[in-house]
Amino acid sequence: MGKNHQKLLNNLEERRKSAGFTQEELSIKAEVSRKSINAIENGVYVPSTVLALKISKTLNCTVEELFQLPSKL
Repeated sequence: MGKNHQKLLNNLEERRKSAGFTQEELSIKAEVSRKSINAIENGVYVPSTVLALKISKTLNCTVEELFQLPSKL
């Protein structure tokens, strides 16, 4: 976990909206707070592996479809 992690790109907001979930609905299904979903979407919080897997399962996609490292580290 980390704050302001500049080396992780994420598509969570786009995937969540495409799936028709609000932040609150996704947070309930992934068993995390809505604030955590918001913080991940805004790049303030990097989710744990377990949370990333829960979110990807809920959104029916892979972790790699949600989170990527930039081409240049």
